Amino acid sequence: MHQEWSRLAVIYTRILENPNQQLDRYFNSFKELAGSRPLSELTTAEEAAANASAVVSEGDRQVDEGEVHPDVAEQTPKPVTVGSTEAEELGKYVAIREELYKKAKEFDSKILGFETAIRRPYFHVRPLNIVELENWHNYLDFIEREGDFNKVVKLYERCLVACANYPEYWIRYVLCMEASGSMDLADNALARATQVFVKRQPEIHLYAARFKEQNGDISGARAAYHLVHSEISPGLLEAIIKHANMECRLGKLEDAFSLYEQAIAIEKGKEHSQTLPMLYAQYSRFIYLVSGNTEKAREILTGALDQVQLSKPFLEALIHFETILPPPRQIDYLESLVDKFIAPNSDGSAADREDLSSIFLEFLSLFGDVQSIKRAEDRHAKLFLPHRPMSELRKRHAEDFLSSDKTKLAKSYSGAPSPGQSLMGAYPNAQNQWPAGYAAQPQTWPPTTQAQAQVQAQPWTPGYSQQAAYGAYGSYGSNYATQQVPTSVPQSAGYGAYPTTYPVQTFPQQSYAQPTATTTLNPAQQPAATVPQSYYGPYY
Repeated sequence: MHQEWSRLAVIYTRILENPNQQLDRYFNSFKELAGSRPLSELTTAEEAAANASAVVSEGDRQVDEGEVHPDVAEQTPKPVTVGSTEAEELGKYVAIREELYKKAKEFDSKILGFETAIRRPYFHVRPLNIVELENWHNYLDFIEREGDFNKVVKLYERCLVACANYPEYWIRYVLCMEASGSMDLADNALARATQVFVKRQPEIHLYAARFKEQNGDISGARAAYHLVHSEISPGLLEAIIKHANMECRLGKLEDAFSLYEQAIAIEKGKEHSQTLPMLYAQYSRFIYLVSGNTEKAREILTGALDQVQLSKPFLEALIHFETILPPPRQIDYLESLVDKFIAPNSDGSAADREDLSSIFLEFLSLFGDVQSIKRAEDRHAKLFLPHRPMSELRKRHAEDFLSSDKTKLAKSYSGAPSPGQSLMGAYPNAQNQWPAGYAAQPQTWPPTTQAQAQVQAQPWTPGYSQQAAYGAYGSYGSNYATQQVPTSVPQSAGYGAYPTTYPVQTFPQQSYAQPTATTTLNPAQQPAATVPQSYYGPYY
């Protein structure tokens, strides 16, 4: 509007450097501008001065001690030469911007998938879904691999608008800036996180304490820990452990012991504290590992039994503590505690009692004698084996001790029938609905009248139209009182539409039919869903 063509050309240049959805439109508009205005109106004063210096340096090469060559003198006054030179310069000017446009288009094709997956680029108190959070992580990974520092910073700032309530993105930003050597940006991001955006979340303050300790700011690290102890999350076990470990690294063992003792004293004043048993267990372990004082460590655990109620985590910590102590081990003392906890009249749940009994059996198999192992096995069999059928007994393999909990959960579903196995094999308790040799018999149907044909034209509700394609669900036919009319599609055809294996994932069983007047469900005949049993968790 003000006919500031040089400034307009600068704006177009900046736009063409960055990928956006309207790159083609902006590039065409820039070419129209370059074709309608002379180059002198498109260049800024700085660009004009740079071009003038380039022309002078080119002319100096034609001058020798103040004398102009005849060919230069003949070519200078010709306007055609001047016009062709300006056209070439204009072509170079446009070619530079076109190269920027092509690079931006190529980069835009790489990030299009990430940008499309960003559904909420603005801040909102409602949490983001898992897909969006993973997309931000993947996008940041890609930009970091590209190696353009300016793009990395800009994308992190964009990410932290939508993900401002997530400490993990702030921590990642600080780590990235620290790795690139930009400590000012790292300190700025950490200050914004701890003082404004996620200041009520202990995770960011624990990271800030570790970050400050690594950079030599010990007083700042202590201040971050004290803020968590006093305001953010008093009694947080992770904060107490990390603070005590820092004091131990600094050589201040008495301060580390004092932290545990103060925390234990505070938790004693609380009714039914869930943190107190683990504080005792962690404190005794800490004393033994950093000072080697076995007697004091045992004394702490013995005194804890008068203050806390027996629980699976506490007894599990006791068993683990005995595994790291030198012999002789207090096996009889542990056996009395475990026996008291797994008794049928104890307060623990059945699953916790059984798991702890299994953990103690593992401990005895390493450090116990034959008699103690026999007593524990007899006790375990008496209390837990009669309460479930043999088909549900959980078998423990050697690889289970090294596999993760997720792998163990996956193995608990490995016995599910595959879609390729036989119908009666998949459901052994299901009775065959059709007579033996039914498939080999010719299908003969009695003649029906027109009235009966109208009544039986729709024998199934709409949900039954898909049942022929689901061969795996064919065994549920035994649950209906009246015989269902068999379809002409063989059941084996349904298996071809499914892969040979299913992902390890459970879904609520879906009913493909609704009871009608001609088909009634008998609830007593419905197959009971078998609840999958989880494997024992590791005791370390």
